[in-house]
Amino acid sequence: QVQLVESGGGLVQAGGSLRLSCAASGRTFSRYTVGWFRQAPGKEREFVSVISWIGGTDYADSLKGRFTISRDNIKNTVYLEINSLKPEDTAVYYCAASYASGRSRLSGEYDYWGQGTQVTVSS
Repeated sequence: QVQLVESGGGLVQAGGSLRLSCAASGRTFSRYTVGWFRQAPGKEREFVSVISWIGGTDYADSLKGRFTISRDNIKNTVYLEINSLKPEDTAVYYCAASYASGRSRLSGEYDYWGQGTQVTVSS
């Protein structure tokens, strides 16, 4: 069982940066793949980034270059750094964990989800 808690969201101006955190409980968290997804108002949840338990990463094609995912297995935390924020980045950002291997972009393959953290970017 894994419990996830996101933090770090907020209101920022376009061009700014944020670092989101996903803190996890569970002694085996280091063996989980962790993904970040986001959902904007009126839109479907979309894949943002993923990091495997050995540190392999993947990003949504449209977001490469501005988003950086990392993990600290000692702190049981995965981070998502977002630079050059744009108004279209406004969304609720969720982290999710999967015990399956690989770096899935599919939300249905994740077993555990956090409650989300709101990111609002003003123009």
